[in-house]
Amino acid sequence: MNAASLVAPWNVRARVRGWLTSRLPRTDTQLLTQGNVYILPTRAGWMFAATLVVLLLASVNYQLNLGYVLTFLLAGSGIVSMHITHGTLRGLTLHLRPVAPAFAGSPAVLDIVMSSPSSPRFGVGLRLLDAPPSTLAWTNVPAGGQATAHVSFVPAARGRHEVPTLSAETRFPLGLFRAWTVWRPLAQLLVYPRVEADAPALPAARPAAGGPTQARRSEGGEIEGVRAYRRGDPLKLIAWKKAAQALETGAELVSRDTSTSARQELWLDWSACGPIATEERLSRLTAWTLAAHRADADYGLLLPGVEIEPGDGEAQRTRCLEALALWR
Repeated sequence: MNAASLVAPWNVRARVRGWLTSRLPRTDTQLLTQGNVYILPTRAGWMFAATLVVLLLASVNYQLNLGYVLTFLLAGSGIVSMHITHGTLRGLTLHLRPVAPAFAGSPAVLDIVMSSPSSPRFGVGLRLLDAPPSTLAWTNVPAGGQATAHVSFVPAARGRHEVPTLSAETRFPLGLFRAWTVWRPLAQLLVYPRVEADAPALPAARPAAGGPTQARRSEGGEIEGVRAYRRGDPLKLIAWKKAAQALETGAELVSRDTSTSARQELWLDWSACGPIATEERLSRLTAWTLAAHRADADYGLLLPGVEIEPGDGEAQRTRCLEALALWR
């Protein structure tokens, strides 16, 4: 289904624009040439043309030589302005950097690098094609250099989406003409589920199946899981009661063996979210994933048909968020 088929049937202009846009090739790097840069007069340009017509008629009617001079001087300025406006975009190269994932309901930022091989370019703006002109991100491109523009938008739904169609435009130098181009990037945007604002606390960790068991405690409350003292052991791990006995008997110092503690695993389970809707469950699991990552905990994810083994770090966070974003 293309963009034109999603527009109301009575909106002819939008349907034609959608059909034309769908015929453009997708690419993450686009060179602006004579064939893909368009130009038309702005509202100020049409008023300027009407003023020239009035001046010409008045000069002809009253035989004003200075009127002819002024009319043709202004007309020449308008023609030069049209050439400069079109040349500001022509020759530019637009490149979209890799798009970072975003969360539904939060801004996604597109970084576009504009390169000029020769002369400087002034007053170049970028925006989404369907966004209002007030959202234009303006920048200047130095001669033989690059400039970066940031275009942001808010994705509404999770999943993997195509990057929206972009538009670059300029009205430099006089604002009489608007030159623009339409660009369909090839990249896709991964959108994570919306993060639940007031998510409940993380579920309790549970002992790992087949893991080591908790050390037994003696009647005096002393942990019996001990080992020989190793150089560099923290003072809090030294078994001081046994150290007193060691001084009397000449035995070696001993330290508590923390490896005998039961290994706990934190599972972010679909069924632990309670009786809420599907998207709300995904939002809660997303909030739990971020909380577990901030706590530097080992955690796994359980979804219907999906199981991610416990782990930690940035790679585990990315695996879990991708699974939540793409779950069906």
